[in-house]
Amino acid sequence: MRFRLLVTGAALAASAAATAAPRGLTVEDLVNMERVGSPVLSPDASRVVYTVRSTNMEKNRGNTQLWMIDLRAARPVPQQLTSHDASATDPEWSASGDAIYFLSARAGSPQVWRLPANGGEAIKVTDLPVGVDSFRISPKGDRLAVTLAVFRDCADLACSKKRGDEQEKSKATGKLYDAMFVRHWDTWNDGRRNVLYSVPLDGAGKASSAVVSLSGALDGDVTSKPFGDRSEYTFSPDGQRIVFAVRVAGKSEAWSTNFDLYDVPAAGGAAPRNLTSDNPAWDTRPQFSPDGKTLAYLAMKRPGFEADRFHLVLQDVASGRKRVLAESWDRSIADYRWRADGKALLANADDIGQHRLFAIDASNGKVTALTGKGYVADFDTRRDTVVLSHATLAGGAQLYKRGASAGGEQAGTQLTNVNAARLADVRMGEYEQFSFAGANGETVYGHVMKPWNAQPGQKYPVAFLVHGGPQGSFGNSWSYRWNPQVYAGAGYATVFIDFHGSTGYGQKFTDSISGDWGGKPLEDLKKGLAAAGQKFPWLDTANACALGASYGGYMMNWIEGNWSDGFKCIVNHDGVFDQRGMGYSTEELWFTEWENGGTPYDNPEGYEKFNPVHHVAKWKTPMLVIQGDLDFRIPTAQALGTFSALQRRGIESKLLVFPDENHWVLKPANSVQWHHTVIGWLDDHLKKK
Repeated sequence: MRFRLLVTGAALAASAAATAAPRGLTVEDLVNMERVGSPVLSPDASRVVYTVRSTNMEKNRGNTQLWMIDLRAARPVPQQLTSHDASATDPEWSASGDAIYFLSARAGSPQVWRLPANGGEAIKVTDLPVGVDSFRISPKGDRLAVTLAVFRDCADLACSKKRGDEQEKSKATGKLYDAMFVRHWDTWNDGRRNVLYSVPLDGAGKASSAVVSLSGALDGDVTSKPFGDRSEYTFSPDGQRIVFAVRVAGKSEAWSTNFDLYDVPAAGGAAPRNLTSDNPAWDTRPQFSPDGKTLAYLAMKRPGFEADRFHLVLQDVASGRKRVLAESWDRSIADYRWRADGKALLANADDIGQHRLFAIDASNGKVTALTGKGYVADFDTRRDTVVLSHATLAGGAQLYKRGASAGGEQAGTQLTNVNAARLADVRMGEYEQFSFAGANGETVYGHVMKPWNAQPGQKYPVAFLVHGGPQGSFGNSWSYRWNPQVYAGAGYATVFIDFHGSTGYGQKFTDSISGDWGGKPLEDLKKGLAAAGQKFPWLDTANACALGASYGGYMMNWIEGNWSDGFKCIVNHDGVFDQRGMGYSTEELWFTEWENGGTPYDNPEGYEKFNPVHHVAKWKTPMLVIQGDLDFRIPTAQALGTFSALQRRGIESKLLVFPDENHWVLKPANSVQWHHTVIGWLDDHLKKK
């Protein structure tokens, strides 16, 4: 396919903005925005390939394609590399930089494809009986590592394909289990495991059908379910070995967070060797230093706690000696890369309402911030170049280029400007971070945002957003599900608080919510809304609705019975209604057991202390309840319990159920319906007299 130049036309966008009347962001704008992600630098750092996801409303789905920017050009212009009804994802450069490998289902099932970097048609590299979930190319270019969903007792991939087809065609639909997980996230267990394979490549770059299992001897998923990716395994620089992360399942998988790293020859032929058996908690994201002498990885210390701090560990490959790097830096690393000189690692992490990029000295652990305000998600580094995606509350992610060893806190030189023409007439709401004395007198941070058309001296109704997790953050970032700009576009002011339990304020602050779901967080929310109202006179805090999902949805139920005069309406998305029922029905039991201090039968008091079900008699605030029926994290019975309680008490309420959505609302048409329903609920209670 010929490369297509991106015609952005900054002048065209400016012209459109000059002729169109300004307006606020709508949900239709949000859903149709193009989304930039996954920058991957070529080996010589001269080019960057990345993904752009667009939305097809007619087909009700997204489509992701590959784009490239030549960084050597005086004025780099994005070029579209792929264009197909099937997505192209997970780009990776060949070692020589002459080709780009990617995943696509353009010929049926997902397989690995190879695209010449200087132009030409994509060539299918793998043609395996089952679809490829993820892959990596060896640094030597002689083989692929791929992960495939297979039946582990099958002798070959053809057997897995045949058995899967037979399951789909069978008239008997019963599923028989003798261990958990029986279902996970939004999928019932069908007996398949994700297994890591080695696939040799011939001289023409085509994959052999003689795949070699590398992790199949272990009863666990590589990559992990439901969100694992290729960051969980890596080649050594010489291509001779692979290190991967896996949680051995057994009977305890649903309440274990014990992932270990295993080392295995890339060509197979030897059993995997456990490198982290000394740590009963989570070890993951292995990466070799450029010289291959050091293995870095992320590790937690406390078994069973999924929100423990991820430390950066360096292991000497020859001796096996390990050391924690930057132990005193109290941040949990999300992702990292070795710098090309091996003297430092770049890492991103939540930090006081931002998600910043940092450099960590590999010898002494000194940490230096490389970016300031905003959210750095995906990034890559080669030679002395970094390309990163950076977003804020004012706009979605764009790509920026900066030096890998340069100081300062700037994102760098902007490379992309997607959505400029689409949003040329959109005026975003202004926002500001603030702090106040929360629970225990400790400093707590939050953000406020004005409506897009805010006028001096005016007061505006408030959408009070409560984040999920609960160990998460509503900070200076851009979201396609819970985005305060949509409320600003509808004429609402927004307030969102990083209460006790939020990430980016030190691990002690994050830990403080466990066993105290309805305690310090509720106090922070009350004090935060009051502090915001006092500091920002344009907030009409007496005319407010509270909204939240997941833990935020739990908090909506808790607010209903414990802050009953705080709001004129409530929106509860996938929220916990009965803590004890949640403890017996959610799929990842380690979560409820850690948060409530044990199992429901060993520590029933922990589940009942902050259980919304005990406060229904005090409920009186109108509530909109929303549930995805494929949500196995917080099952549908929780929403039905909430709605039943509201209806039985005669409280104004509505129930919106999505039969085809999980814990998140992902389909474009459903997202539009969700937002219009939610904003309509706010309008009915905050705007109509």
